[in-house]
Amino acid sequence: MSFVEYGDTIKDGDTAIVFLGHESMFPVKVQHGTVTQTKYGVIRHSTDLIGKKYGSKVTCSKGGWVFILHPTPELWTMNLPHRTQILYSTDISIITMMLELKPGSIVCESGTGSASLSHALIRTVAPTGHLYTVEFHQQRAEKAREEFQEHGVEHLVTVTNQDVCKNGFGVSNVADAVFLDIPSPWEAIGHAKSALKAEGGRICSFSPCIEQVQRTCLAMEEYGFTEINTLEILLRVYNVRTVSLQIPDLGKAAEDNSSMGFDSSNPSNQGSLGANLQQGTVQFKSGVPLREMVGHTGYLTFATKSLF
Repeated sequence: MSFVEYGDTIKDGDTAIVFLGHESMFPVKVQHGTVTQTKYGVIRHSTDLIGKKYGSKVTCSKGGWVFILHPTPELWTMNLPHRTQILYSTDISIITMMLELKPGSIVCESGTGSASLSHALIRTVAPTGHLYTVEFHQQRAEKAREEFQEHGVEHLVTVTNQDVCKNGFGVSNVADAVFLDIPSPWEAIGHAKSALKAEGGRICSFSPCIEQVQRTCLAMEEYGFTEINTLEILLRVYNVRTVSLQIPDLGKAAEDNSSMGFDSSNPSNQGSLGANLQQGTVQFKSGVPLREMVGHTGYLTFATKSLF
């Protein structure tokens, strides 16, 4: 099993996603002789998982059933153990696009955190690219190494435990892109420029506070970065439903009655007139925004290393 190479069959040692519903799923490490408890009953790894195909419908001991899914960076983002606050797919997608990443790209990242973005970056640059990720906290760095090993992507990533603001990324003139998610990104802009290739590259900084953005933009200008711009991504979800509305009365019925010599002042014709003017309804699909939505997560500041 690998996060960058799809496998058909569940094997001992794989990380799989147990899908109970869109709002209920969790990761599990498949191990021979182990059982997993769910609200639908027990899942026995030896008989229910190992050797089955990913996507299989597995019946639990109480008669309920779940699906066993192959892990992806998107599913891992929704189910990973949180060691820090993480980036979600909305921000990750724009980061991947604006940094112009592709298979073969070299990326430097700090900090690693819970490795939500790291898994997406690795999948994007595979099979010939590489991710250099720096984490200040030693335990988080060690845990990230373990996860990358378990997920079969250790050959695509190098984890370093050091302070990027003081010691940089440990590489020079090799990166196509740099990503910063640290409290003081302006202190690492010089190291980011050194890590980028001599012919240029892209940089992105994620910061929750606008004061951080201001200081980072000033540092980018000081180090000669160009095309500096800041974005905030807000995802607004719409609920598609069928609604019924009356057909508007544009006066056509009254005009038709007049042309036919219909006397609306005659009491005997009042009921007939009301029937003619009664409007019908029409059904159509409508998109209505949800009453609640995810608001501010952070600001994304992008820039380009100048060639001159």
